[in-house]
Amino acid sequence: MVDTLSPAQRSERMSRIRSNSTKPEMALRRALHRLGFRFRVQGTGLRGKPDIVLAKYTTVIFVHGCFWHRHPGCKVATTPKSNTQFWTEKFSRNVKRDERVVKQLEDEGWRVIVVWECEVNALSKAASVAEGIAKVLRSGRPGDD
Repeated sequence: MVDTLSPAQRSERMSRIRSNSTKPEMALRRALHRLGFRFRVQGTGLRGKPDIVLAKYTTVIFVHGCFWHRHPGCKVATTPKSNTQFWTEKFSRNVKRDERVVKQLEDEGWRVIVVWECEVNALSKAASVAEGIAKVLRSGRPGDD
């Protein structure tokens, strides 16, 4: 497929893609809040700037976009037809960075939960995912007394 936009138009469009407080993030935050969880958003002092920080539970949550973070098996995680080498390298760097950040946070004692955009793209789905997260959080961590 040929890109029908000029470089300036493409740049303008790409600049409108939000990096935080996306609809999936907001849906999950609302669902967690309804369940009584209180949290910080955009953990600025933490590696990778997690989307949701539940300090009481030493847990961080990333809400990853399926396209940008390459959700395995997801229909949204496609590679653009133009400039494929650039996109392949870009996606590879994103995935490696995600893996590195998760490992670093875990090494620092954080429990890391990754939620995919397609799992919370509807409010009902977000509520279900939030209930699953709540179950994990309330069950404690192995070794906690």
